[in-house]
Amino acid sequence: MNTTHSGYKCFIIHLNRASKRKSTVDKIVSDMTLETEIIDAVDGHNLSDAQLNHHISDKKLFNPSYPFLLNKGEVGCFLSHRLAWQKIVDQKLIGALIIEDDVKIDKKKFYKGLDASLNHLDNIGYIQFQVRKIEKYSEEIQNINGIKLLEVIPIPLRTSAQIVSYEAALKLLELTKKFDRPIDGFLQLFWSTGLKVKIISPSSIVDITNELGGSTISKKYSKTLFIKRTISRTLYRIKIILYSKLSKNMSFIFK
Repeated sequence: MNTTHSGYKCFIIHLNRASKRKSTVDKIVSDMTLETEIIDAVDGHNLSDAQLNHHISDKKLFNPSYPFLLNKGEVGCFLSHRLAWQKIVDQKLIGALIIEDDVKIDKKKFYKGLDASLNHLDNIGYIQFQVRKIEKYSEEIQNINGIKLLEVIPIPLRTSAQIVSYEAALKLLELTKKFDRPIDGFLQLFWSTGLKVKIISPSSIVDITNELGGSTISKKYSKTLFIKRTISRTLYRIKIILYSKLSKNMSFIFK
């Protein structure tokens, strides 16, 4: 453990039945410079209807409305991240790196981004390490020895790896006692959460889901339903872009 990062930990979210991912988890643990703890992920497929209803809101909580019902895997993923947020609060950490079990770290480059993120976490609260290519709608907030801190509109999806502060974890727990969409969709709603997620680039985090047997969350749909969902998803994403741009512009005007 790197003693310069006291007050921080790394939490790895790992689904026990995903046995192909155990070696990946072990590799992250061996390479990590932060004190590390493995969190047993919530297996959504084992949740009862009563448990699902306890967490899923029966009404739309935020705008724009999410057009789909949550599947069990998405609920399990959300609850697993809530476990990590709760540990940050319970252990009174300054913050923590929360990382999922389907990625690998380029350790030669990753720790520069980690150091830069921890140094700026107090002012930001939530910093993503993205596994996807950053879209063109981004603004460079700061360049720290070649590591860029970006504001991206809309906030990118995925929760493969991120650093979350104590204050952000506390706020997220309060806001998500019930939820109406997947966790990465929720994190896009900065106009409702007040949490403006920033991005570290390059992240030096690589998604290896396909190498590990595929997603434990996604479902397969019939061709007709797939087309309908694609149309609904496209319309929803357009709304997210519009809300994001309008909210960013309004915050700039009223600064």
